[in-house]
Amino acid sequence: MASSRNRQMLLQSRGTRAGVVHPDQFYSRDTQHASSKKVRTNSTSQADPLTRKSNTLEMNRRKRRMSHDPQTKNSRRFIVDVDETLRIVLQQEDTDGDFQISVTDSGPKLITLGTATSNGVKTFDIRGNYMLSNLVQELAIARDHGRTRIVLDEERLSEPPVDRLSRMIATSFWRSLTRRIDGDGLEIICADPKNRTGHLTPRIYVPYSEMKMFEYYKAVAKQRPHLRLEVIRLPKECDDPAFVKSLNDKPGLLALAMEEVDDDMGGKALKGIPFIVPGARFNELYNWDSYFIALGLIVDGQVEMAKGMVEHFVFEIKHYNKILNGSRSYYLCRTQPPFLTDMTLQIYNQLQKSTPKEVEAANTWLKRAMRAAIKEYHTIWMVPPRLDPVTGLSRYHPDGLGIPPETEASHFTHILEPYAAKHGVSILEFTEAYNDGRLREPDLDEYFVHDRAVRESGHDTTYRFEKKCAYLATIDLNALLFKYEVDIATAIEILGGELDLEEDFNLSPFPPSKEAFEAANKSGFERSLSRKQTKEEWVKRSQLREERINKYLWNEGKKLYFDYDTVAGAQIPYETVTAFWALWAGYAWPPHQIMAWVGFERYGRLEDAQRLAYRWLYMMTTAFVDFNGVVPEKFDAVKLSHMVDAEYGNQGVDFKMIPREGFGWMNAAYQVGLTFITEAMRRALNSCVSPEKFFAKGRMGVMDATIQVPIGLPDEEVFDPIDLALEAIMGV
Repeated sequence: MASSRNRQMLLQSRGTRAGVVHPDQFYSRDTQHASSKKVRTNSTSQADPLTRKSNTLEMNRRKRRMSHDPQTKNSRRFIVDVDETLRIVLQQEDTDGDFQISVTDSGPKLITLGTATSNGVKTFDIRGNYMLSNLVQELAIARDHGRTRIVLDEERLSEPPVDRLSRMIATSFWRSLTRRIDGDGLEIICADPKNRTGHLTPRIYVPYSEMKMFEYYKAVAKQRPHLRLEVIRLPKECDDPAFVKSLNDKPGLLALAMEEVDDDMGGKALKGIPFIVPGARFNELYNWDSYFIALGLIVDGQVEMAKGMVEHFVFEIKHYNKILNGSRSYYLCRTQPPFLTDMTLQIYNQLQKSTPKEVEAANTWLKRAMRAAIKEYHTIWMVPPRLDPVTGLSRYHPDGLGIPPETEASHFTHILEPYAAKHGVSILEFTEAYNDGRLREPDLDEYFVHDRAVRESGHDTTYRFEKKCAYLATIDLNALLFKYEVDIATAIEILGGELDLEEDFNLSPFPPSKEAFEAANKSGFERSLSRKQTKEEWVKRSQLREERINKYLWNEGKKLYFDYDTVAGAQIPYETVTAFWALWAGYAWPPHQIMAWVGFERYGRLEDAQRLAYRWLYMMTTAFVDFNGVVPEKFDAVKLSHMVDAEYGNQGVDFKMIPREGFGWMNAAYQVGLTFITEAMRRALNSCVSPEKFFAKGRMGVMDATIQVPIGLPDEEVFDPIDLALEAIMGV
């Protein structure tokens, strides 16, 4: 995140920034739509979070109004027949018939509305793609609320696009993406667009040791027969590859953490802890998506929601042995890039700690999360096959058998065709025989080892990993594990210098080597309950990993990090954005973007972080303005377009009239990105000023002059424990 100060400033400015009334309030039947005088404030921009030095300016200096600023006096109001106006607009403007108004539609971009003050006699022209698409969205919301005739404020149509998108993310998209796994939430969460088995019976798989939870879901199934819910108790070894493959024709949801709440009869009842899903076809809890989503939630003040997602990850590590790729049965063997420790510390920094009781509660929660992270570190990332004992570095290398069932039906057709032809059968027949083990193809087995590794990496799919991912000690994974080690050391220091563990598991040998594992296999591994964890040992682990990363992954000639093939014993000459993850960096995808901004900021390159953030926000804002409010899963960063060719299409673009969800980490990238830019940059975004024009005018050179210290915050040095740990270890 930019800094705790930046977040405070952003939230302060949001609390007073002029904006439109929330749709639920505006279109409620008991709302009078009275005009309200809105107060504009001069919100401040962030101070340099590294030096903590702020240049001051007159706080109340009058600023020139931009074209997208809301009209707060005498705003026009229109009398609108909801259904008829919606019919006319779509018929006239939606020329491609997708129920969206975008710049690719060839309509006249003009409609006339009657003013409320004249009872509809006088009219006013609504012009341009942005205002027309906002009109369609507002009419769709009004129809959702059962309104047939409304009085519509012009400022709802001309709302500055940055304010509108940020507001929709904070107040609407997160809510639409919220799920719970309990009796009230099962109907929505059980739906799985990736299930192509033909067996659509809703199922929930419950961990073996959670009998109370198992009985709860059995009762729900009995009380709500319309759900047709099948409740299945998992075996103790629930991530055995053969068992997981046996579930391919009966996929289901995996139970997550629940909490006990008071019921209506003076007793206790189980209730699902809410969480955010990415959206579209991804209707379950995901691993690394959730980290970036949590950053966005923190910016929007939803710390409890983010905290609950950590609770789910702790539950997954306890019962499924890892943070799962996603909370469906076909993901039981697979994890994703590890972000739990940073996610935990980011949330911990936001928890109330003003009283001894609050400190104790926050530290108890921190202990639980870090204990889980330590277990995952030792039992997943620091043992073969994910660990390469020779280099001491880690790889994406999940277990699994057969063809990944969650992919599109035609995804592997080009791979399977030669094998089907070899055996004289159809692709479908070959697929069934291969998955059942009746036909054996060692080369195909190896292909799917690497394919599963690609999916575990979170970068599915990419030529960088084609047919070799499981053998690669990647810079991204090892940078993340370095961060794990730093974070655990930081957390243990916060907790007093020592941390006792509560679960019994093997500790991986240190320093890792082939000989150390051979010795441990003969004489036994050190056990987790045998001693307390200390800050010093985790600092040593981070120092060793830094040394190994620089030895095997750094290319002095090219001044860049590269992946290392542990089988071939050589670097892979594939330049990748994740080479910058050592800075927490990247360039063109929401996770890469956020890590880039934070990485550059940590190394004193705040202007670079702001420049990158502006470019990303500009791309998102113009798509939002030009394409009916779209917030997609991904962008083509070269063409600056959301019209991309992806394996399963670009998620988040298929909606009618109004976007309801956006896409999880894209929502987060927008909200987090806004914490990095200055007020001047935000105003430029509201006017859709391109990066080329904005930066060509030399505005970055005077950005320091726009940095202000917010009223009420002392001009003092503020230190983040993560920054302190990084400085101690890396000498920055």
